Amino acid sequence: MTAPAPNDDRTVVHLVRHGEVHNPDRVLYGRLPEFHLSTLGREMADLVAAHLADHDVTHIVSSPLERARETAAPIAASHGLEVELDARALEAENAFEGRAVAGGKGIFRDPKMWRLMVNPMRPSWGEPYADLATRMQAAVDDARDKARGHEAVIVSHQAPIWMLRLAIEGRRFVHDPRRRQCTLASLTTLTYRGDDLESLAYSEPAAALLPLAHSGAGA
Repeated sequence: MTAPAPNDDRTVVHLVRHGEVHNPDRVLYGRLPEFHLSTLGREMADLVAAHLADHDVTHIVSSPLERARETAAPIAASHGLEVELDARALEAENAFEGRAVAGGKGIFRDPKMWRLMVNPMRPSWGEPYADLATRMQAAVDDARDKARGHEAVIVSHQAPIWMLRLAIEGRRFVHDPRRRQCTLASLTTLTYRGDDLESLAYSEPAAALLPLAHSGAGA
């Protein structure tokens, strides 16, 4: 059998945002441990798994955080695969971790936090947007190589997925977080021909459950 010509193979990488998290205190959990999927979040993960069940998935990667691993689990089970952990898919660093930030709580009311808001373009309160995009692209490149000619799944978080999308589309990193197209349990799908990106698509397998989810920071 003749080997395929370079750049003639199509590979798909699905970037999956985790499902809803159990977070009764509505804090910004960031990289904090022990934040697990809620009951609704597990239903969302099951819907993603069902959506991808008939896809040619041969490689699954997850952020090390519990909510991502728990979202990846049913996808992996439906394909008989093990989940590989990749710190490059981790949530963004954020100095506001553990605070109830919705509506400005714990930030604008605390003068000690004001110094962290001097440069929203970087942002000054956490990991630079450009760094997020760079590490996520590296994770995607590796997953694409390991699933060459098939499909890969990376379960990650809203900020890393969205920053990578902005970079791919050549858009500025400065944005309104409320306008990110990256809902809970959504898929941002990258299709490659060889190493060249052919298309980017977005879908929401758990759309029917989104109205039941908590909104705002820490959702």
